[in-house]
Amino acid sequence: MTDASPCPCGSGQTLALCCGPVLARKAVAGTAEALMRSRYSAYVMQDIAYLKETLWPKYQPGFDEAATARWASESRWTGLKVLQTTGGGPDDRDGTVLFEARYLSCAQLHTHRELSRFRKKSGRWYYVEAMEET
Repeated sequence: MTDASPCPCGSGQTLALCCGPVLARKAVAGTAEALMRSRYSAYVMQDIAYLKETLWPKYQPGFDEAATARWASESRWTGLKVLQTTGGGPDDRDGTVLFEARYLSCAQLHTHRELSRFRKKSGRWYYVEAMEET
């Protein structure tokens, strides 16, 4: 994947103008949605270290890198759809993003639907947890 490639997150921008700088650790995601999109792109690009780095610090020690790497590599990620964002803006400290990520695994198309909670600490957004939809 090159900087001129479409960004895997489905924003319609190139990788260079979207998730690329964040994944290259040259920028930080400015919103909860931007972090969620970059984490999806990290799954596509199998950047497991980024997924751990953007997990809420309290949960990083328990992060299962091997299982995450296996899921990322055994899946062909086919698309992301952001359904709803609440909070998570540049001036917020908390936010949620409801999304669907589609992927092929074992010759079957799957949809992973999740309401994710994000929190900002020291100017950086982190993924905290999956929540129950209400």
